[in-house]
Amino acid sequence: MAGKRAYDDPCGIARALDVVGERWALLVVRELVLGPKRFTDLRTGLHGVSTDVLSQRLRQLEQAGILRQITLPPPGATRAYELTDRGRELEPVLHALGRWGSREPFPATAREMTVDAFAVALSTVFDPARAEGLDVVVALEIGDDRLVARVRGGRLVMRRGSAESPDAVLGADLPHLREVLWRGRPLREAESEGDVRVTGSRAVVRRFLRLFPAPVPVAAA
Repeated sequence: MAGKRAYDDPCGIARALDVVGERWALLVVRELVLGPKRFTDLRTGLHGVSTDVLSQRLRQLEQAGILRQITLPPPGATRAYELTDRGRELEPVLHALGRWGSREPFPATAREMTVDAFAVALSTVFDPARAEGLDVVVALEIGDDRLVARVRGGRLVMRRGSAESPDAVLGADLPHLREVLWRGRPLREAESEGDVRVTGSRAVVRRFLRLFPAPVPVAAA
């Protein structure tokens, strides 16, 4: 990456940071985990990044073989960015970093995480032991976004899009969904107050929600 500072250290960690250690770089990768996005979508999802900095990060990541430019199919037919196979190898790195960081205090901000960040968060805290013997498809309707969560063989696979015949559909905005998942709000209460919608098997939804235990905060020093 011409013009980019490097650690000049042969350690693999240092060499990895030479590629994805600049500010916003890993968050760009996070926003592309579920699939391609246009520049404007990335700019919207990454609160606080300037147009110039985002353009620079995209150019650097493209030069490093982490992402590539594509043309979306009609009716969009616009330019977008997607992860390469090399870039997708960073997904477990994001999960490990997310598990570590999820125990840190939340920032004092009123901003909500993006749907892509939420999907990565689910994968981050997913507990395979709790999913033993479970084989289900849960459709998530979060505002205008549609996600599909497939749990099978102790694994969770998340993708954008709709499911043809899900076992259950769980609809809510992100703040209410996070309340039910990680802040102890009862599902029945959220349903009765109209903040969460469930269709299909409620038993599947209840078990699905238990697959993502809240991280234990780091003890204060």
